[in-house]
Amino acid sequence: MVPASSESTVVLPARVALHARPAATFVKTALRFRARVTVGTDGKVADAKSILAVLALGAQGGTLLRLSAEGEDAPDALAALTSCVSGLIE
Repeated sequence: MVPASSESTVVLPARVALHARPAATFVKTALRFRARVTVGTDGKVADAKSILAVLALGAQGGTLLRLSAEGEDAPDALAALTSCVSGLIE
């Protein structure tokens, strides 16, 4: 059986960069799911469950993030992460 996979895109709010606090919120959300989750921007891809990898993306406000998840709870993971990104504040 092939695991479910899903992808979505979301724009990082204009005044929020993925620095320590917002990145930690994002990673904590990703860790709630068993799916393998990645986040990418500008040709870079990171494990969404790794704070260092997410910080290394250097995503600034207004950046388009590509979210991808693979596993049985992939759709739920993407829905939660999309909501998380949309609600991030400084």
